[in-house]
Amino acid sequence: MAAMRGVPVDTRAREPAYVRLLASGELDERARIASRHLESCDLCGRHCRVNRKESARGAVCRTGERARVDAAFPHFGEEACLTGWAGSGTIFFSWCNLRCVYCQNWQLSWAGEGREVEPEELAGMMLSLQRVGCHNVNLVSPSHVVAQVLAALPIAACEGLRLPLVYNSGGYDSPEALALLDGVIDIYMPDMKYADPDLARRYSHVRDYVAVSRAAVREMHRQVGELVVDPDGIARRGLLVRHLVLPGGLSGTEEVLRFVAEELSPDTHVNLMGQYRPCFRAFEHETLARRPTAAELHEARDAASRLGLRRLDPASVR
Repeated sequence: MAAMRGVPVDTRAREPAYVRLLASGELDERARIASRHLESCDLCGRHCRVNRKESARGAVCRTGERARVDAAFPHFGEEACLTGWAGSGTIFFSWCNLRCVYCQNWQLSWAGEGREVEPEELAGMMLSLQRVGCHNVNLVSPSHVVAQVLAALPIAACEGLRLPLVYNSGGYDSPEALALLDGVIDIYMPDMKYADPDLARRYSHVRDYVAVSRAAVREMHRQVGELVVDPDGIARRGLLVRHLVLPGGLSGTEEVLRFVAEELSPDTHVNLMGQYRPCFRAFEHETLARRPTAAELHEARDAASRLGLRRLDPASVR
């Protein structure tokens, strides 16, 4: 199966989606609405209803009114269509709305390394990434900080931010949050981690991951469609789905890919990731205590071929 042939190309200059909302005043209004949602928070799939303006107590994300950020820098380890030659401008948010026992960034997602930032500082990070030439602003683990991102974005946009926004999430995103992000996000890049809700509960401590993530990815696809790249091969707009192949078929790869092919589009850009390695608390679970075998990775690739997925990322398992 040829990867990345027939990729659609947008030959027109395109401003990021949020610029139109900025001009109409809608971007500021989205920020105000999102702030109100924090008072009984429903801005991720958990719908915890905690008043995060008063306290983070009771919120799985452990995040109050301010976002916590660990780092912001040009990243060269993302998909080639994001990294290009100048890097993807990643902002790594601390904490997470999932509790994956095998998380490779557990120091951020479980331990909360980083520091709280005001909207003006977050806006400054976005602008700094633009100044050093990054191709996009890549929001890593943003599901629990949608309101904080929307508070910072009008500030950055008023000061000249014009990079596409990448929403790089674990896929556990609420319809309320996605409604606020409609017309704001240019590139959605969700994980689709599991096909079995019981395994999602066991390994990521979330009860309804499959239903929530599928509804979220459908909405993301409705908003932005298939991934569009410019003549230099840099992503400008659209959906890119990531799926990590876990050992022993735990991630339900064929069922996840069937959903993508049949309920989204066989032209959905998919990165079928084979880099799982046991870390953090994975060794507490015998099923997660090894890497996928070559045969398991080969079967994942064969499943994509059988299902007719036409746009596997070049970094996908081989």
